[in-house]
Amino acid sequence: MLMGLVFPIIQMIVVSVVMAIVVMMLLRLLITYLDPNPFGAFGRFAYKFKKFTDRLVQPSTDFLFKLNITTKIAPLITILVFCIFGYFTLQLFSNILFTIDGVTVSAMSGNVVKIVGFLLYGLLGLYSLMIVMRIIFSWFMSFMNPVLRFLMRITDPILVPFRRLMPPIMMFDISPIIVLFILGFLQSAVAAVFLA
Repeated sequence: MLMGLVFPIIQMIVVSVVMAIVVMMLLRLLITYLDPNPFGAFGRFAYKFKKFTDRLVQPSTDFLFKLNITTKIAPLITILVFCIFGYFTLQLFSNILFTIDGVTVSAMSGNVVKIVGFLLYGLLGLYSLMIVMRIIFSWFMSFMNPVLRFLMRITDPILVPFRRLMPPIMMFDISPIIVLFILGFLQSAVAAVFLA
């Protein structure tokens, strides 16, 4: 129901926003490498365009600067981040709409077992998505960022115990991978038991 009606509209909006950002970042990258004369018409446009897109590129620039990597490729990192963000946005809406559709159909048929199943399935999917978002955002965002702090507060109750059980291997924390595997297994189990 909602999945078939609303999701294509959301998908079109998200894809359009990501494509606009991709085009802007590629244009910014081209301008950076062309290095136009600042006194010409194109140079003035380039300056205004860079100023306009600075807010989008700044987190990537800071990230690359901390790693001692040339900041000229910051627009490419920004493209990657927004593609990932678009993917997570679509996954989130897909999960929510799938859950709403399932609960609605189950409620109309009076099937309490399926209502519980769809709610559990949706919650597990949402929680898995939050863990993945936390991992990705922690690469690019400051730990003072309110979005990252929210994700940490929500996901720490399950990640911290697993982190204690499985210490990092060569500086890589594998506990989120184990937790995601377990949540995926639980989601499959919920689908098999409640939604079959």
